[in-house]
Amino acid sequence: MKLILLHERSVYLSLYVAYVLVGLAIAMPVGAITVEMTKQGLKNGFMHGWAVGLGGMTIDIVLVFALYMGLASILAMPIIQIPMWIIGAGFLFLLGLDSIKNADHDITLAGEKVTKSFFTSYRNGLLVAVSPGNLVFWVNVFGVVLAKSYGQGESANFLVIAAGVLSGILLHDIGLMTIVSVTRKAMSRKVIKSLTMLAGVLLICFAGYFIYEFIQAIKIYI
Repeated sequence: MKLILLHERSVYLSLYVAYVLVGLAIAMPVGAITVEMTKQGLKNGFMHGWAVGLGGMTIDIVLVFALYMGLASILAMPIIQIPMWIIGAGFLFLLGLDSIKNADHDITLAGEKVTKSFFTSYRNGLLVAVSPGNLVFWVNVFGVVLAKSYGQGESANFLVIAAGVLSGILLHDIGLMTIVSVTRKAMSRKVIKSLTMLAGVLLICFAGYFIYEFIQAIKIYI
């Protein structure tokens, strides 16, 4: 009995570690969340950049539980996904525009007291994460994993895999913000302002891509 338990723990641990690496790989490419995290990290330090990541992970966790409760088929419906493209584009466009307009506002250099609200950065993470790209990833990847796990009568595997991926994303966020918080110590206000404006442009570019996907999706179903 003990050998069986040890074997199961070993399998779960191996599965967890493997998907931690998957989570790291998923988080590495530059996306809207990474851009917003870096922007907030440069302007206000580690905690505010990480707050954006925590906001994104909150949406990820909600989606994991939604999939686990059997909502994958609903989330995968075109009538649900198509409006998300335009909604996500709107959020990203407004965040990008705000980044450009207020690039020289709320900049806290190393050693200065941060005045910006932690919740504001967290809210930005929530808004960026409510995007069809994030939705499609969780539905497609974890929808398949969930179906396979249930088919084998091993629903616990899904939770282990989800925990692994989320842990990998969390490790990426902490690592990225550590690099940003150290790097910003050598930056002037002018450099941070320029990088903030660049981040705003990138967010607007992501918004444009979402609009393009929205138009393409509409064409398919017209």
